[in-house]
Amino acid sequence: MAARSTLAAPASHLVEVKHSRFLAQALAVDSPEAAMAALPGLCDPAATHNCWAWRVGAHYRSSDDGEPAGTAGRPILAAIDGQACDQTLVVVTRWFGGIKLGAGGLVRAYGGAAAECLRRGARRPLIAYAEFAAQAPFADLGTIHAVLGAFEAQKLHEDYDAAGVVLHIRLPADRVDDLKTRLRDATRDRIRFSTA
Repeated sequence: MAARSTLAAPASHLVEVKHSRFLAQALAVDSPEAAMAALPGLCDPAATHNCWAWRVGAHYRSSDDGEPAGTAGRPILAAIDGQACDQTLVVVTRWFGGIKLGAGGLVRAYGGAAAECLRRGARRPLIAYAEFAAQAPFADLGTIHAVLGAFEAQKLHEDYDAAGVVLHIRLPADRVDDLKTRLRDATRDRIRFSTA
């Protein structure tokens, strides 16, 4: 599966299809609530249709806004997924030009405008993070800090008890196993891990 990304900045793309204008606008959103809150600012009440879709992880929604069912919102969502985007909202506004496009033409116009908008937009990767706790004797604290620094892991906080120190750590999920192996080696297996 392709690495997921979102937009680094808002993007737009304007295309004309048989005298109808389609303006695709896309932006990054971090929650379903943020997507729904951003919608009114991207829609033009004077336009014929403001069709949209968004995806945030497993959550998604779309709207055909009066176009025939399945000809606008779903193709926009398919463009988001096809471009391996997440945390992304796309609105495609249509100003009718007097020539009917038919269902296939609408699907191509809405989906194509959304896909091209996302292709042209600057991207940033979405990185999945993991958190865990590491418990070790006080004597290993300096060694642990050195290893965490080498992995650019974030120490969220540390707690102390009679047995030593418990560090709460955050880093990209794909680096967790390597970090744990390095910490075990550096402390001669005196470190223990648990979920944060």
